[in-house]
Amino acid sequence: MMILGLVRWMQPVHGYDVRRELLSWSADKWANVQPGSIYHALRKLTEEGLLRAVATEQVGARPARTTYEVTVKGADEFETLLRNSWWTISEPPDPFVAAFSFLPAMPRDEAAAALRNRANQLRAGIESMRASLDSDWVRNRKPTHVGWMFELWSARAEAEMGWCERIAERIDSGVSYLPAELDEAQGWSGWRDGAEPPGADTE
Repeated sequence: MMILGLVRWMQPVHGYDVRRELLSWSADKWANVQPGSIYHALRKLTEEGLLRAVATEQVGARPARTTYEVTVKGADEFETLLRNSWWTISEPPDPFVAAFSFLPAMPRDEAAAALRNRANQLRAGIESMRASLDSDWVRNRKPTHVGWMFELWSARAEAEMGWCERIAERIDSGVSYLPAELDEAQGWSGWRDGAEPPGADTE
């Protein structure tokens, strides 16, 4: 969606300019658009009929640059992707959530320390975003909605920071990882605090 949208916005446009614009947005950090994949994506979108190459030019010894435009099919696809993203809540995969699901495998003191460290990293990120919001770079050199995006990221980070600190306190307090009904139930022994998983080599 990002590449289709930018080509539609800037057309006719070279792939180099699409890449430069995405990097200026830091889209590699929040939209999972990797700089090295942009030219491949442009070629793939062209093969799929969503973009068209309208010209290729070469200046001196520089690599040839292809200029792209969005096709009617590509414009329709962009509109579909855009509205799906606006109207649908989608949870991106988060490696931390996968790791947290194995909380009992971590020593309590390490788990609590890791959560507090995560909270500190989030706090530093929040302070950086707040500084950006107050900067001339955001206030006067970017569209207004860019500042609103920073507000969203800051609010999400604040919520997660508070959660990390609360859970670290609960872990430190010794709260059981299993409710009483499951503590002796078959199949849950590996989820007890500090227990070896079934089949683990204890020698």
